[in-house]
Amino acid sequence: MLRKVYYILLLCVLCSSCDFKLKSNDDADDPSNMKVERYDRLESRYVVTGDFSALQQMNTEYPIETRTLVEKILRIGDVSDHDISERFLRFYQDSTLQSLVSDVELEYANMDDISEGLQKTFSNLKKWIPDLPLPHVYTQIGALDQSIVVGDRTIGISLDKYMGAKYPIYEKFGYSNEQLESMNRSYIVPDCTLFYLLSLYPMKNFDTRSQLEKDLHMGKLMWVSNKAIGIELFRTDYVQMVSRYMRRHGNVTIKQLLESDDYKDMK
Repeated sequence: MLRKVYYILLLCVLCSSCDFKLKSNDDADDPSNMKVERYDRLESRYVVTGDFSALQQMNTEYPIETRTLVEKILRIGDVSDHDISERFLRFYQDSTLQSLVSDVELEYANMDDISEGLQKTFSNLKKWIPDLPLPHVYTQIGALDQSIVVGDRTIGISLDKYMGAKYPIYEKFGYSNEQLESMNRSYIVPDCTLFYLLSLYPMKNFDTRSQLEKDLHMGKLMWVSNKAIGIELFRTDYVQMVSRYMRRHGNVTIKQLLESDDYKDMK
């Protein structure tokens, strides 16, 4: 009798575990559950205070994000190097970067609007592309280099590149007016959308394609991004060419447009 009770309890635990996993998988495929992971806060805590527990969390809870930051963005070595934590800390002791870290944490104390924007945008994309894999989105503080870093189902947002066109530190680096225009909060969700779509729909045989085809491919991704975010933010001649093409071909779905590699009718 006791063995039967143990068996029933074990079965209940296994069923609960399966149910939990199913729910977790469902949640992971539901855009309404998307939120921004604040990796930047751990990073800030370590580089400002030297708090070793923050570094441990970065390595254990965010190993991929930490490797990407150290090796691909900052390019200060390999995460397995014995002195990488000291090098990482020293890198951010630059007075400009220290000011940048503090300013980022103040400017982005709350990012609910970004999470809501991603939820809305990816809900639209999932309607048009049901099998679209949803990305894990996180924030970081780079070194004024890349704004968005896309990996395998991940999007890293470098908040240091979205501090607003009039941010004083930007004046030291000679950004053009066109660049500065896009270096503000309102471009975060559009940039995430555009670069993630680019990672999922790269141009085939890129090196052998004409410049016009390359421009149209990017215009196509910008057009879809505009539709997904609900604002015509990306405006180029090539976006307009794609827009005219879609008006002429009302039977072409967004999924078909993204998967198509034929640009002759858009020219």
